[in-house]
Amino acid sequence: MKIALFLAALALQSRPVVNTPPDKVAEAYAQFLLAHHLDERDDATGAIAAYKKAMELDPQAADIPAELAALYLRQNSMNDARATAELALKVAPANREANRVLGIVYAATVDGGGRGDSGSRRRAAPVASDENIAKAIRHLELAIEGAARESDPNVRATLARLYLRADQYGKAIPLLNDLVRQEPGWQDGPMLLIDAYEHERRWNDAADAYEDLVQQSPRSVELKMRYASALLKAGGRDNLTKARDLLSDALTTRPNDAQTLYLMSQTQRQLGDAKGAEDTARRLIEQNGKTPWGYYALAEALEERRQYQAVIDSLAPIVAAPSPGFDTGVLLPHLGFAYQEIGDHDKAIATFEEARRKSPGDPNLASYLVEANLAAKKYAAAIEAAQSALNDHPDDLRLIRLQAQALRRSGKPDQGIALLEGALKKHGDDPTAYIALAQIYADAERTPQAVRVLQEGQSKFPSDVSLMFELGSVYDRQKKYPDAEAQFQRILNRDPDNAAALNYLGYMLAERGERLDESVNYLKKALQIEPENGSYLDSLGWAYFKADKLDLAEDNLRKAADQLKNNSVIQEHYGEVLFKLGRYNDAIAAWTRALAGDGSDIDRADVDKKIRAAKQKLNQK
Repeated sequence: MKIALFLAALALQSRPVVNTPPDKVAEAYAQFLLAHHLDERDDATGAIAAYKKAMELDPQAADIPAELAALYLRQNSMNDARATAELALKVAPANREANRVLGIVYAATVDGGGRGDSGSRRRAAPVASDENIAKAIRHLELAIEGAARESDPNVRATLARLYLRADQYGKAIPLLNDLVRQEPGWQDGPMLLIDAYEHERRWNDAADAYEDLVQQSPRSVELKMRYASALLKAGGRDNLTKARDLLSDALTTRPNDAQTLYLMSQTQRQLGDAKGAEDTARRLIEQNGKTPWGYYALAEALEERRQYQAVIDSLAPIVAAPSPGFDTGVLLPHLGFAYQEIGDHDKAIATFEEARRKSPGDPNLASYLVEANLAAKKYAAAIEAAQSALNDHPDDLRLIRLQAQALRRSGKPDQGIALLEGALKKHGDDPTAYIALAQIYADAERTPQAVRVLQEGQSKFPSDVSLMFELGSVYDRQKKYPDAEAQFQRILNRDPDNAAALNYLGYMLAERGERLDESVNYLKKALQIEPENGSYLDSLGWAYFKADKLDLAEDNLRKAADQLKNNSVIQEHYGEVLFKLGRYNDAIAAWTRALAGDGSDIDRADVDKKIRAAKQKLNQK
């Protein structure tokens, strides 16, 4: 700082309204000038003495102790720097230099684990460390307040790192963005910015930052892998295509690299190339079968094609007899889901129980176990499992929701509703809380209340697609079909490739036998997006059935029924087309599977009646 500017600041900014004799002010200036001169000549002892004399002469000039504190900081005398900066702040709490010094001192205790003047380290307690981070942030924010972009880049970099340590990524990002642009030679900056983006799940921004780094270091395979991973998480066809191209290029030089093969399988799967994803996963297993990640990728690829028995065939032997050091924990959920999908509920429950034993503190595994018990209609066990997990995770919305479902299905809907009404009060910032309460209202035939809750949610989260979807579903249950269609059209206006909305809208039209050509178009588009989805195949088959296109109906319904053997509605649909084609034995078999399946959304008496009608047809032959 130039002396003239400092004196102006000393006279005009850092002095409270307290009268100090002019002669003492003048002598203080002289001592300050001397201190500054001595400091420039590396005479720290003389400079400190002059600063102290200036402070005695004019104790109301905060800039004097602030400059002395800065000198102590340069001398690594942290305790003196802190004490002197605190003196300055007692006079002028907004003094930039004193706040800068105090912020750096507290930051040093965080980074160094607590460094005293002797330079010896000591381990700081976590609470004390958190307190020092908060103090460092507060003082450095005051140091740059109103002039962030013009402030010392080292101060801003320190503040940015502190934000990251405190998980305040939203504050770190704009600061790091400016620094990365203004200080292109700062090597740590781009990766710190990417770290903040990734913690905030801003994958597109992270990918853009990686792209800049890859352009600067085009031969870095590691950067390309990270770039591809960010593109994969960002999603979208363009990003996924870029990721695939990056990974293909990397595989030309590292054809057996496990990470690259894993990312390639994931990318192929998300691009809709489930067969390619499966082949790449099997290649990864061949190259490195001692880790679970090839099997994990294989399970996801097979699940994408709804090949649940193949998932079981691939994972069950590995889980039953793993090699030493092989972690089966990541595979057990996939194996449990596969058992659940084929209707083997006991094995599904046993598998999730084993996963829970391996990771007892994971609430997601607890929720899978509850869902498996619900699917098996073991409602008491589901309630018990949910309550046990909620004892450790009392505010976990997913577990509360599952416990409420179990209570409703066990004949206690009011208790379930009360649970979710209480959850909404605590989780009003989460759209899922509105959806959960609306669903249990609708299941309890209280659809007007369901609509009200969803509309309240939409007023708070107007762009949330899940709320639109659920409101459309409730309107459908109320037979308010134009209102239901309007909600699904809102979704498609935002996201024309939303396969779930395309399927719901197409099936809703097919179920009513209305605008069947339009229904088929919606459903074909859904299947272009998810070609192996059994529910979508059923919807398209049902639309063809309603249009009396029986061959097309049979083809799609057969594929759906083969894939989802435990789905009662799909088996009933398949029976309908088989009966109409005169294949009465096959129709009886399909309807029998419907009665043995999950039982959801079918009239058992009506299915029994259809079986008797088919048997009468056989007797007439």
